[in-house]
Amino acid sequence: MKLATYKDGSRDGQLVVVSRDLSTAHYATGIAHTLQQVLDDWNFLAPQLQDLSHTLNQGKARHAFPFEPQRCMAPLPRAYQWADGSAYLNHVDLVRRAQGAELLQSVNTDPLMYQGVSDAMLGPCDDVTVPSEDFGIDFEAEVAVVTADVPMGASADEALEGIRLVMLANDVSLRQLMPEELAKGFGFFQCKPATAFSPVAVSLDELGGAWQGGRLHLTLQSSWNGRKVGMCEAGPEMNFHFGQLIAHMCKTRQVRAGSIVGSGTVSNQAVDKDGRPHWPKGYSCIAEKRAMETILDGQPSTGFMKFGDTIRIEMKDALGQSVFGAIDQKITPLA
Repeated sequence: MKLATYKDGSRDGQLVVVSRDLSTAHYATGIAHTLQQVLDDWNFLAPQLQDLSHTLNQGKARHAFPFEPQRCMAPLPRAYQWADGSAYLNHVDLVRRAQGAELLQSVNTDPLMYQGVSDAMLGPCDDVTVPSEDFGIDFEAEVAVVTADVPMGASADEALEGIRLVMLANDVSLRQLMPEELAKGFGFFQCKPATAFSPVAVSLDELGGAWQGGRLHLTLQSSWNGRKVGMCEAGPEMNFHFGQLIAHMCKTRQVRAGSIVGSGTVSNQAVDKDGRPHWPKGYSCIAEKRAMETILDGQPSTGFMKFGDTIRIEMKDALGQSVFGAIDQKITPLA
């Protein structure tokens, strides 16, 4: 099933079930008003939503209406937790190489992770509002999952069983604020504003064979100002699968239903071309592009995003149909 949250003037919105082809939707108010309600009582409510989804996909839902992504909030407009990993070590390696720093050996066995804003998520078509262009505005195209309750001490295999839904994310970064914050030794804060999520969150059964071993084996597409800059494969080079990321969280805490876990920037390795590295899949964030330029030419030539810029993030299945709908945002100044 595919689930979305429509804007209704409240902070948590109204849950809708969306058809597989993203053409129609149906309010789920007879079953649950919000997605968090469903996550809190999954075994009872999810089968009812599955039945509604089946009826909708057959074209038999009496009160169906055209689905409009522009009306969507994030599937979970505010979440109990948003923890973002860095599961693609190629991304970490690229950025550190460009800085002339070595890759810490511990990241090969222990995932990087930070805890971000979770009280006000952005919808897929909401503007990214930033006080200043000087902050170094960057998009980050990612895959994310929504969890059930997962107990402290859960293994990676046990944690996989706690995944309920999958969606896409734009984990906005303000790159020029990062160095000063990291120098304090206390991690990200101001440099990580609200994250945006895809119009729909998708249950694992909808993904079929694309979901394997806690990884989503589809191509993540990123278009900056209408120009496609990334066609990155999300599955093969994800060094830590989602079960491992969730288990990392569970080492010292319980993870509650409605927690969101991000993959980090989807990133693919370079290939050799004429004795120089080449990145045919492109990039899922501007920081990677700048790192590539620094490795090749000694300095970056691509600037960060400006007011008026747009970013579109989407993932399509083997038939070319959008799986989650598109994150489609514009960068705007703080009024």
